[in-house]
Amino acid sequence: MRGTRSAGTCEPTTLGPVDPVTTTRISIRRATRADAEAVTAVFLASRAAAMPYLPRLHSDAATAAWIRDVVLAHSTVWVAVDGAEVVGFSALDGSELDHLYLHPDACRRGIGSRLLRIAVDAAPNALRLRVFQRNTAARAFYEHHGFVAVDHDDGTRNEENEPDMTYQLGKR
Repeated sequence: MRGTRSAGTCEPTTLGPVDPVTTTRISIRRATRADAEAVTAVFLASRAAAMPYLPRLHSDAATAAWIRDVVLAHSTVWVAVDGAEVVGFSALDGSELDHLYLHPDACRRGIGSRLLRIAVDAAPNALRLRVFQRNTAARAFYEHHGFVAVDHDDGTRNEENEPDMTYQLGKR
């Protein structure tokens, strides 16, 4: 599975107020292999809600195997947990944020911002990520957090063949 991996953020595309009460219940911890099923569920739900234009190239079972055997095995992954439920995750590979996804029910609570801050702090160099050009909500989220677009692509570098772009944030 090669694709533009990062950030199926929440709709709508405008940034509104965050609910500080519900944000405080969320804990963030390093993911384990036991989180594979929950991370997969967040990944699938987020992509379906935020990017319905993307083709479904892999079965749910293949996606789960990829999350378990590739993402969790080869990236630094954090999960956001509300009670016992995983509601979001981020995955960092060196200085590239490969994934940042929230369950659609967990949007507008500051969780994505917290996951992003952890990745920024953990990246050894300037943090980079890719986002689909049509994913205006993700673009607005990253721009709000100081990321700038450094390139655009016609979709040939991802398996969805969807035009994407690279964003970068310098180390603070």
